[in-house]
Amino acid sequence: MRIDFTKMHGLGNDFIVFDAPESGAPPSAAAIRRLADRHTGIGFDQALMLAPPRRAGTAVFYRIFNADGLEVEQCGNGARCIAALLAHRGRAQGGDLVMDSPAGLIRARIEPRGLVSVDMGVPDFNPASLPFDVSTEAHVYPLDVAGNEVEIGAVSMGNPHAVLTVASVAAAPVDRLGPAIEKHARFPKRVNVGFMEIVDRGHIRLRVYERGTGETLACGTGACAAVAVGRRHGRLDERVEVNVAGGALTITWPGPGKNIWLTGPAEVSFTGSVEIDA
Repeated sequence: MRIDFTKMHGLGNDFIVFDAPESGAPPSAAAIRRLADRHTGIGFDQALMLAPPRRAGTAVFYRIFNADGLEVEQCGNGARCIAALLAHRGRAQGGDLVMDSPAGLIRARIEPRGLVSVDMGVPDFNPASLPFDVSTEAHVYPLDVAGNEVEIGAVSMGNPHAVLTVASVAAAPVDRLGPAIEKHARFPKRVNVGFMEIVDRGHIRLRVYERGTGETLACGTGACAAVAVGRRHGRLDERVEVNVAGGALTITWPGPGKNIWLTGPAEVSFTGSVEIDA
């Protein structure tokens, strides 16, 4: 089976975006893993499959597959790239569009200077929404990781996030703690792990170890999760610049019960086609 794809990225968080085949079935997990390989395949963090709309008033229904081939619920930078691609196809009337995903509806807005904003919904701190195995909801949770106790915030952005506040992201043990927390038994569906350094009330630095992918150059939902946790702790303002390895994202969140917006660039790297197993 041949698929035509567009290779895109948001600050280095990279994707292939392709239309669903006529059958509607995605490539197998093994095929996605082969394509994701950066030496023998195309190379990407996630594969984004576009399907016909399922609800009136939406432009598309999209599905997300991590580099390990497993399907996940949401991807902030991926949503921004899809919105940019649909706008290029003339499907963003007035620069606005609504997209559908496994995590629900996503509003998107095409901004000047190549920026795209997406409404990532209301951050959900209910542990059951991640899910996270804990008796009661709290601002901070102790977590035993390989005999050491760390403190995390936990929030769902349509997908699960654990956020650690660190003194320096440059010195953070991302390679050691990231995979250990991702697969921790208290997160039965695994979790994305963010390491947040608070510079001031309007500025953080962030590294994210993504579930099923590893550390990426940027993570949109991870940026939203970090700001949501930081604001819940009273340490951040409504508008925050998030510096990641690939550049800067802007997160805007008025506060509890309100929707959080993610803004950043979305770019096309190249287009191509590839044969995969049917």
